[in-house]
Amino acid sequence: MVKRILFIFLFGLFILSCNNEEKPKQININNPALDSSNFTTIQCMDTSFVFDSIKQGDKKSFTYKCLNTGNKPLVLIEVRPGCGCTIADYSKEAILPNKEGWVKANFDSKKFCGEVHKSVLVITNTSNDKERLLQFSGVITDCESNDRVVLPNPNANNN
Repeated sequence: MVKRILFIFLFGLFILSCNNEEKPKQININNPALDSSNFTTIQCMDTSFVFDSIKQGDKKSFTYKCLNTGNKPLVLIEVRPGCGCTIADYSKEAILPNKEGWVKANFDSKKFCGEVHKSVLVITNTSNDKERLLQFSGVITDCESNDRVVLPNPNANNN
């Protein structure tokens, strides 16, 4: 019974620990990149990374490369991490035809333990799927325990 309550508590804590408190950004519908006459195509060489394991509190970075396979400039309109534990950076300038752009995800493992699966949503001006989900996963080890066992101090004066 205690294990079940502990599991429910830890699961709830896990769900709440990746809370992105930022308000969702609104996409500017007047953005010229959203005009279908400016659409291009994209090929992402990397869409998923798996890391073996890192210690809790370590940070890990992943760089995803994407090629503009069309004949119009490729624009990464919005790049949105799945939660506050990940910070994303990306190619801000338009990516010319046959050139590569990038998205970098910086993950902070300090609030996680065990297996993790995270993602970054990328919105582009492409005719072959405007939204792409870039993913990474792995295992967080050497976690701090929230269980505290208090042992009597053998050197304490017991009067």
